[in-house]
Amino acid sequence: MTETLTDLPEFPAARQARCPFAPPPALREVAAEKPLSKVRIWDGSTHWMITGHAEQRAILTDPRASMNDHLPGFPHQNEANAQVADQRPPTIFNTDAPEHTRFRRMMTFPFTAKRVEALRPSIQQITDDLIDKMLAGPKPVDLVQALALPLPTLMICELLGVPFSDHELFQRAAAVAVDRNAPPEESARTSGELMAYLTKLIETRVETPGEGWVNDLAERVKAGEVEAHEAALMGMVLLIAGHETSANMIALGTLALLRNPGQLAIFRESDDPKVIANAVEEMLRYLSIAQHGLRRIATEDIEIGGETIRAGEGIIVALPVANWDASVFPEPDQLDLHRQARQHHAFGFGIHQCVGQQLARVELQVVYSTLYKRIPTLQVATGLDQLQYKHDALAFGVYELPVTW
Repeated sequence: MTETLTDLPEFPAARQARCPFAPPPALREVAAEKPLSKVRIWDGSTHWMITGHAEQRAILTDPRASMNDHLPGFPHQNEANAQVADQRPPTIFNTDAPEHTRFRRMMTFPFTAKRVEALRPSIQQITDDLIDKMLAGPKPVDLVQALALPLPTLMICELLGVPFSDHELFQRAAAVAVDRNAPPEESARTSGELMAYLTKLIETRVETPGEGWVNDLAERVKAGEVEAHEAALMGMVLLIAGHETSANMIALGTLALLRNPGQLAIFRESDDPKVIANAVEEMLRYLSIAQHGLRRIATEDIEIGGETIRAGEGIIVALPVANWDASVFPEPDQLDLHRQARQHHAFGFGIHQCVGQQLARVELQVVYSTLYKRIPTLQVATGLDQLQYKHDALAFGVYELPVTW
């Protein structure tokens, strides 16, 4: 029987409230049959969805799978993205090599393993200070506002050299940027505000040097390597991505661990950095918060997974589904912090994988190995059915997590 448009699953699909850590059941069912399938997105168009772990690695390293969102047929995340695609300047998120290589070279400077590791004492101090404040305040407390959001926000501000006093501006812009249903005019307004703020900050640093990566950008502007608006756009990308993803991982990860006390004990009882680091990789695999897929478009025909993706067809790489691929991660529905999970795709794969992944890793290692030691009786302070999840955000998580002890 010929498959009709209405037979195709929609992407993204919702996770189940009773098992919010698992990829959407509808997508897992499709993935169980074959590693590639067709899905329908918000505007009714159909595209290839890649769910197999091996197939994702193949497509994410194939130069024929382009990130150029100006090409006709590109599977845009939402209406807001589609409407401004023609006006969107080149960035690390919508270019291919060699242009992408130039952007990435400028953006990796503050995120090298050595530089991030040097930040560990600062991350530890901020974490302890925030927990001290929690313990001294009233109970229950929203873990999102008390710890999950301010920690990565403070760190990205320090790393980039952006005043924390202005954090509300980019947190507001980030909330809109990751909301799949945000009205196009709202997205344009908040991104415009943040662009104007960063452009002014960079221009100020051109005249009066300061600290952080913004200062490095200002030096590149002064040297004529990049335009101020181009530098501001790179800064905006890192400000938003640099705190939103880690914040969701901290809160959602805590919820997952509180529901798996045997696994939580590994973080609480171990002082071995290798055990902690390995456990964080499993948390990243298990939760897979980048739920709306990496988007590509084929510039040539691509043979993969027994299918042919024709030139001009859109591609969606469903990262959470591959992270639950049983052929790579046996019993994927089990949170096992002793599992060797470093092959996960939580940060993508290939030359386009997340530039800030080392910072995210260290933040999670510090938080997960500190919070449950400092507050061993931590527990959720509301019914699990009362929690609201970010089903429509680009990064999955909880809006609030009331906790007590």
